[in-house]
Amino acid sequence: MMREQNRKKEQRVQEMRTIDAAGKDASVMEDGTGDVLRSLATESTGAAMAGAHHMAVRDVIAGYHGKVVLDGLSFEVPRGGILVLIGPNGAGKSTVLRTLSRALLPMQGTVTLDGRDLQRYSGEALARELAVMLTDRAKPELMTVRDVVSLGRYPYTGRLGRLDAEDEVQVKDAMEAMDVMELRERDFRELSDGQKQRVLLARALAQDPKLLILDEPTGYLDIHYKLQLLRVLRAKSQAGMTIVASLHEIELARLLADQLLTVKDGHAGHSGTPEEIFREEIIAPLYDISAEEFRLLYGRAEERTRL
Repeated sequence: MMREQNRKKEQRVQEMRTIDAAGKDASVMEDGTGDVLRSLATESTGAAMAGAHHMAVRDVIAGYHGKVVLDGLSFEVPRGGILVLIGPNGAGKSTVLRTLSRALLPMQGTVTLDGRDLQRYSGEALARELAVMLTDRAKPELMTVRDVVSLGRYPYTGRLGRLDAEDEVQVKDAMEAMDVMELRERDFRELSDGQKQRVLLARALAQDPKLLILDEPTGYLDIHYKLQLLRVLRAKSQAGMTIVASLHEIELARLLADQLLTVKDGHAGHSGTPEEIFREEIIAPLYDISAEEFRLLYGRAEERTRL
């Protein structure tokens, strides 16, 4: 019985790796051009690496089932900084991040990473460059917390999926960063939503990417772990990692971001530092609130009144 459980667990781990790879590689494999594009991804990008931005979005139109959600989107992601997308529900923030991560192909326009079209990266090459945590919830079965976090190392472990000493260190550091070490032998399915969120964040950190894309990473987290995550992301950014995230809590966005980008109705609006963006004339129309409501929520203490 134990041998059969272990076999199923090993099979599930391999399936999860395959799903991850397929999600990143689907865009280049459906038409049979995967091998060609993989060879293109190995070309030197030294000149592009010298650029000021890490990723660039140019005139992107994207959506689902023929319905346009993003229309003419253009912006740049600063290298080594933290860019936070803010805007109302349904503005298109998640669609932006899905497009940046190649989970969604643009209908028109281009997304480039280090000066190279995102579609020219193989799944494995892209996984070495960026890690993603979207709002789509993973549902691994027969996997412990450590198994799930270890999946972040699959771009580096080869077909057998065996972790070497360096991989083990990365997994351990990621679990410690998100405070899930004590949960490492627990079945992922048995965790609370907040615990699952921290495990999935640890998985993304274990990948040790150059670019980290996070869709609402503070969801399900209490204030203690929200602030802990902000500290972790700030430390990663200071170490050179580029981070792109969307946040509903604009106060947290103001604390975390080097640059804010407003998104509304599928369009990128204002871009700048938190000090430049967090002004009544920008935030109030972005969220369709009045000037009085803005001052109530975010004004100086002497300006605030009770509802």
